[in-house]
Amino acid sequence: MNRFHRWYCRSDRWAATLRGKVMPWVLRGVEPGEELLEVGPGPGLTTERLAAWATKLTAIEIDPRLADTLRHRVEGTNVELVTGDATAMPFEDRRFSTAVSFTMLHHVPSAELQDRLLGEVHRVLRPGGVFAGSDSTTSLLFRLAHLFDTMVLVDPDIFGERLASAGFVDVEVHRADGAFRFRGTRPQENAA
Repeated sequence: MNRFHRWYCRSDRWAATLRGKVMPWVLRGVEPGEELLEVGPGPGLTTERLAAWATKLTAIEIDPRLADTLRHRVEGTNVELVTGDATAMPFEDRRFSTAVSFTMLHHVPSAELQDRLLGEVHRVLRPGGVFAGSDSTTSLLFRLAHLFDTMVLVDPDIFGERLASAGFVDVEVHRADGAFRFRGTRPQENAA
């Protein structure tokens, strides 16, 4: 992320937006289950709130500096912080009951890698597990904030199809001003 973006993602203003609007909107009707996965926590503004909501939280962050800083902040809590790439997660199949991501998919450098990330989330979720999250839609300010930064916009009009292609069912995508939220479930396995 560029310098402005790093600053903004740590700001009190963004923290208030996440906690007051984005997180309640995304998490309405979602249960954390026994073990929650957060994909791409960045500086961890969502992580601390999620830790209070979940019994056990694992967060995977690709940026080593962000991961190290957050790891020290959550040391001794119910959070495990893993430095790693969410397109190739180091977790066993079906480990997590629920997975979430907040406004981070556009930082994944290509649509193909975004789809790989969706497939990985599907793989590490238990049958019946929910993946819920949000991302931003474009605006002039959003584009300016991402100058010289990775920004591969996710089209909410086709994102449901992308979730379904990754194996999710009961897919929902809802737009709001400047953002969208999504939800999909890993199907229950048929009893033989």
